[in-house]
Formats: sequence, C-alpha cells, structure tokens
Amino acid sequence: MSEEQKFPSEVVDLPSGGKLYSEDSPLRDGKIELKYMTAKEEDILTSQNLIQKGLVIDKVIDSLILTKGVKGDDLLLGDKNAVMVAARILAYGPEYACQVTDPNTGKAIEYTFNLADCPFKKIPDNVTENNFEVTLPVSKKKITFKLLTGKEETAIIEELKSSKKVGTEVVPELTTRLRYTITSVDGDDSQNTINSFVLNLLARDSMHLRKKIKEVSPDIQLEQEILIGGETVKVDIPMTVSFFWPDS
Repeated sequence: MSEEQKFPSEVVDLPSGGKLYSEDSPLRDGKIELKYMTAKEEDILTSQNLIQKGLVIDKVIDSLILTKGVKGDDLLLGDKNAVMVAARILAYGPEYACQVTDPNTGKAIEYTFNLADCPFKKIPDNVTENNFEVTLPVSKKKITFKLLTGKEETAIIEELKSSKKVGTEVVPELTTRLRYTITSVDGDDSQNTINSFVLNLLARDSMHLRKKIKEVSPDIQLEQEILIGGETVKVDIPMTVSFFWPDS
C-alpha cells in the first residue's frame, strides 16, 4: 500500500458525470478519489515560491488526488473547480469565512459561506462526449468545439504571458481561448483554418459561440444569494489562497 493510501479519503462526484472523458479514462465514471489534507499539503500552501509562480493550488490538488493516473490538469475546468471545493470541505469543513463586496455600496464585508450549498451545473442529458456542434447565426459556419482541461488552460495562460512580455498592446485573451476551443470550421480541422477563422470572427457569431460554450460547460456554481442590509443580493464566492488556508 502506498503512503498516500494510508490516509482517509473520500470519493467525490464530478459535475460532468465523467461523460466528457475518453472511454478508457479513470474519470469516465464521474468520480474521483481525494485524500484528506495533511500537514504536507499545508506546507505546499505556504510555499512562497509556488505562490509567486501561481502553482500552489495545482500542486495541492495533485497531492490530494488518489485516483491512479489522474492529475489536476487532466480535469475539465468545471470538474477541477468542484474538486477544489470538495478538497476544501474535506480539509476544514464547509464553512468559509471571507470578505465579499457589497454590490450596492462597493464596500467589503465579512461573510461566512456554506460551501456544501454550492450546487453542480451539470451537462445536458444528451451529451455523451467532449465534442459539440453549433451553426453560427451570421456567417452560417458550422463549428465544432470542445471544453478545455486544466492542461489546456495552463497552455493558454503561458501563451498570454508571452504576448505580454513582447509588449503586445492588446493581449488576445478571447481569440487565444477560442483557438484552443474550436476543433473544426465547416469540417476543416486544420489549425491554420481555425486560426484565420477566429481572427475574423464576427462579434455576433462570437457572442453566440461563447454563450453555447457556457451553456454546455459543467461546473460548480460559486455564486450564492446572501442577505446584506436587509436585501438579498447575489455574490461570487472568492477563491483565493485563503480558500485553502483559513485563519487559525
């Protein structure tokens, strides 16, 4: 038995239900095994080197996953978010005290969220693989696209960093993301065709495509309604390093 398996663990569900992973993937059953956090992971959380590189959360997630052959970057982004929340609940419980911004006044207030109340946004029942098709309203182009994993998200971030380093006036975040997401244009899956298409994508078509991507993306909903000053408002639950490192 490996050292990792000596610790207590839990099998948690993924928002995607596993349907968007390949048939031979350990994630295909829609579940992942996580161990409870230990002092080892707390050491990772306090590593200034990892914090500065923006790698601390990824390293913690990798350390907690017990499912063989799976790293955090193998997960779809929505599934990865759900794993982060599950890991935090296993480590410190569902109560998460943090500062949020009052959308009416702009002032920061203290609030304690119950992370166990965050529901899954699941994919449509008829979806069986990570391959989606949409016909754009203006150009009438037939597009296929996929949902991105953490690995592809990392590649996008690195590419955008390179753009900033060379002094690009406008960082192409939207078009870069679409280049990774779109898999074919009218049946043509060559990268040159996709790149050219993205650069000339009409705004209305772009909006329609992004809406469709969001519609089919599984995730955990990190938005809750809370009572501020006698009024119910919707706020996003902030996920910072303190999410995994609550005040002692």
